[in-house]
Amino acid sequence: MEKIKIGISSCLLGENVRYDGGHQHDRYLTDTLGTYFEWAPVCPEVEYGLPVPREAMRLVGDPDAPRLLTIRTGVDHTNGMLRWAEKKMKKLEKYNLCGFIFKSRSPSSGIGGVKIYTEAGMPRNKGKGIFGNAFMKRFPLIPVIDDGKLHDPQLRENFIESVFVYKRWQEFLRKGGAIRDLIAFHTRHKLLILAHSQKHFRELGRMVARITQEGTEEFHMQYITLLMEGLQLLATPKKNTNVLLHIAGYFKKNLSSDEKKELLEIIGNYHEGFVPLIAPVILIMHYVRKFDEPYLKTQYYLNPHPIELMLRNHA
Repeated sequence: MEKIKIGISSCLLGENVRYDGGHQHDRYLTDTLGTYFEWAPVCPEVEYGLPVPREAMRLVGDPDAPRLLTIRTGVDHTNGMLRWAEKKMKKLEKYNLCGFIFKSRSPSSGIGGVKIYTEAGMPRNKGKGIFGNAFMKRFPLIPVIDDGKLHDPQLRENFIESVFVYKRWQEFLRKGGAIRDLIAFHTRHKLLILAHSQKHFRELGRMVARITQEGTEEFHMQYITLLMEGLQLLATPKKNTNVLLHIAGYFKKNLSSDEKKELLEIIGNYHEGFVPLIAPVILIMHYVRKFDEPYLKTQYYLNPHPIELMLRNHA
């Protein structure tokens, strides 16, 4: 399988680029996700021109437009960092990134929860790092997460699932973006979308139903914007249970009463938190193969990412 290009804060790969000369190597990233992802490492502070080691920095002032200052000497690197970020993002445009993993709480790379201090040195607000904020504004559709949230099983699954969806979208565009291919793309993602948001499921369905040859490029942007917005909403056990029960309806004429009871029981056990999502999904996939159910065989919901990542194994 072709590896998926993902941006990442360099320190998370073990590079000694932090202000203290160290790193924040995350072996889950290199040893597990590295099997499927090709990394595009970025260290804003070093690439901007600061040395290793260096004086630590923090965000100061207006939460909506904070300044990036060194803690001891008060040197303002805001404008220089913003100029560097603009040049860097022009280069990143050519990478076709499908996601970005940022260093949490970093005044340059953080994408949320970064402390913002008053002039007197008191932390009063939380916001985004200079580069992290600029990246999300420039590439609002690309899935992002920081290393702290990546260790939450539900947030990790949601991020990686979104990465694979975005990768498939890029492949769809590279093939030409034909209307018939868009309809096929949407059809295969229907249950996945439903697991995240009924509202987006309905709106995207209406969009695809009225697509015409005119304004296809504009339609593509509207579609992927709404899709990625919907995928940001977590697929909760309640939402997944609704999808699983919907899927179970496809087998009502094929299963014996005992098989129906078993399937409903395992779905119920998942809903109650006794078993992980992978349990009912495996049983459903068995019936999909056994009864050769054509629609379900195409659904990414049942196989959204490599099973080796074990993202659906948490209860």
